[in-house]
Amino acid sequence: MTRAADAVIIGAGVIGTAIALELNRRGFRTISIDKNLAAGHGPTSGSCAIIRVHYSTHDGTAFAFEGYHYWRDWTDYLGAEDPRGTAEFRETGCMVMRTGQNGNLNKHVAICDELGIPYEEWDSGHIVDRLPIYDLQSFAPARRMDDPDFGQPNGDRIEGAIFWPTAGYVTDPALSAQNLQYASEMNGGQFVFGRRVTGILTRAGRVSGVSLDDGSEVDAPVVVNVAGPYSAEVNAMAGVLEEMTISTRALKQEVAHVPAPDGFDFYNGGIVISDSDIGCYVRPEKGNFILIGSEDPECDPREWVDPETYDRNFTDQWTHQALRYAQRVPSLGIPSRMRGVVDLYDVSDDWIPIYDCSSLPGFYMAIGSSGNQYKNAPIAGKMMAELISWCENGNDHDSNPLQFELPYIGKRMDVGFYSRKREINMESSFSVLG
Repeated sequence: MTRAADAVIIGAGVIGTAIALELNRRGFRTISIDKNLAAGHGPTSGSCAIIRVHYSTHDGTAFAFEGYHYWRDWTDYLGAEDPRGTAEFRETGCMVMRTGQNGNLNKHVAICDELGIPYEEWDSGHIVDRLPIYDLQSFAPARRMDDPDFGQPNGDRIEGAIFWPTAGYVTDPALSAQNLQYASEMNGGQFVFGRRVTGILTRAGRVSGVSLDDGSEVDAPVVVNVAGPYSAEVNAMAGVLEEMTISTRALKQEVAHVPAPDGFDFYNGGIVISDSDIGCYVRPEKGNFILIGSEDPECDPREWVDPETYDRNFTDQWTHQALRYAQRVPSLGIPSRMRGVVDLYDVSDDWIPIYDCSSLPGFYMAIGSSGNQYKNAPIAGKMMAELISWCENGNDHDSNPLQFELPYIGKRMDVGFYSRKREINMESSFSVLG
């Protein structure tokens, strides 16, 4: 059986569904294909779904601030009421500790001043007033629990933080992808679940569609790789790996899920927190739990894996993260039962995504986005739809990169920032922080 579309999107996570919706709004007939049985059931479902505006680069910060507005106005952005319900954005704000590891946030603050992003300066007293469970002794550098100096204060203290009010998290990331799927379907998009792409088809020197594992094909002059941890495999099918200076690969990640200390309502009183002094980030979770993720400090080994065969069980990384956060919150209880998430990131060499065309005309990619791009899904969808239209109308994005208007904040950005052919961006944090 052969179907036809104007564009095939490989992957129905939050970014893939956003791209489908934005292409539909431009008149493209799309077919989205995902090996999972529902939208958002890959790494999107395991995301902490944090919405924040601070990044290590100017372009990354502008992109994230633009993205915030879509989550703030989520129902209006969708333009469709999903009968399954609507994902909730809890705008708790985000506090980031000023530490030597992040340059005391001086660069971040300067970028925010330039872009007009609101923030607040919090001193140590303000931090403790807001979070009386906190101990502000410094424990840097972040260590693992088998280090003899683990848990030993270094004699310094956390003296302050920056609080970004335009931040928070989405309570159900999988539902957000399903909301995008529904909006896409209301605009003519189609979705095929439980099927794998087995080949990228070409004709006369350009992409012509995809083949699937049931023997069927989809004819389309545009194919978009949004395959998450499988992105490198899809690029290999398309034969576009050799031209790329930036590669992607799958990285195993664990997020610990622990109860808040007795007597403190972290769900209603807590906020999103980034703490490079201990190498952790946290956010509230319903049931008065705390999600604890790693900020990828040097002490944490990176486990690059095959997305088909990786071990989906928790390891001692779970305990390292929980105990590192217990340095900051001495009353934190560490349960004997490990709860949380084990999933994959799709990571580029510099932890900045690739949003680009390729050497194969008609083949595009939105990859290397895991860990720090969930928040950018709606604006990434808009930008990719504009990029695809730009290139399909005969423009050469490699020699004349698209200049994309960020509608809410009124800034233009050079989409070449996300090029597959860029030099490694040394301004990156080279971590989940982006």
